[in-house]
Amino acid sequence: MPKRRSRLRRILGFALLAIGVIVVVVILNALAGVLGLKSERLRPEAVSSLLRPYDRVIKPEGDGPFPTALLFSGCDGPMDNMDTWAAPLVEKGWAVVVVDSHTPRGFDDPVLWRLVCFAQLMPGGERAGDVLVSVADAAQMPFVDPDRLAVIGMSHGGWSIMDLMAFDLPQDLPFNLRAMPQMPARGLGAIRAVILVYPWCGIANRARHEPWTQDAPIHFILATDDTIAPADDCLEVVGELREAGRAVTTQIFDGVTHAFDQKKHGSLSALVFDEIATQTAINGAISVMEPAFTMP
Repeated sequence: MPKRRSRLRRILGFALLAIGVIVVVVILNALAGVLGLKSERLRPEAVSSLLRPYDRVIKPEGDGPFPTALLFSGCDGPMDNMDTWAAPLVEKGWAVVVVDSHTPRGFDDPVLWRLVCFAQLMPGGERAGDVLVSVADAAQMPFVDPDRLAVIGMSHGGWSIMDLMAFDLPQDLPFNLRAMPQMPARGLGAIRAVILVYPWCGIANRARHEPWTQDAPIHFILATDDTIAPADDCLEVVGELREAGRAVTTQIFDGVTHAFDQKKHGSLSALVFDEIATQTAINGAISVMEPAFTMP
């Protein structure tokens, strides 16, 4: 019996050691990603060539030019909520470009997109380059009004947008870029509204540590039962942005979860679709975007 206990203690010790090593590796890998140490820096043309074939465009009838919203998904890639948001925007006369950062990199695989969720692949500071290049490319699309853009990011997409807004461009670039893309005449000033839907505002989010360098109105959509991207973290950022004089509004939903606007979830997921909260959130975002599109 003593030998068996000793063997069990050794096994338990090795198991705990292995778990500890794994945790340390995960943390160090995430830290390296957040600092941009793992990112391959590409020319903006290369990022554009990677992304643009996977864009999905939904727009009103006609040639435009239309005010245009660019949608950036959560860490699981573009899901049904992209269409849920796109439909009412198009009804209001806006074009929508759904940007897919996952499929062209092979991150649509369930194992790999989960690594994105755990900040092991494509952290916000890297995907921020996708946002920047997509804004530049959208401004050149024939149906787009280059002075009337909005960016809408869900979860990881919101984190990526926030990181972009906290980079001191052009000298400080997102981690996957080695140069600035050719921007519209107004630069990022062409972005008239930033809509952040349950964004991840954790410690690795640059907006918690760096000043926000862009002036677009900012709208946070948060959920009190969000355990993945806690609302309180984002409310800290909201307070900092307001102290800095930024125009920030919030919409906070009680009793709803992360990804409440997404109908399809995994069988073991605790996330729940909430139709009322979804429609209310979209209407609130539209109310923020509409006056921005009438600005000179």
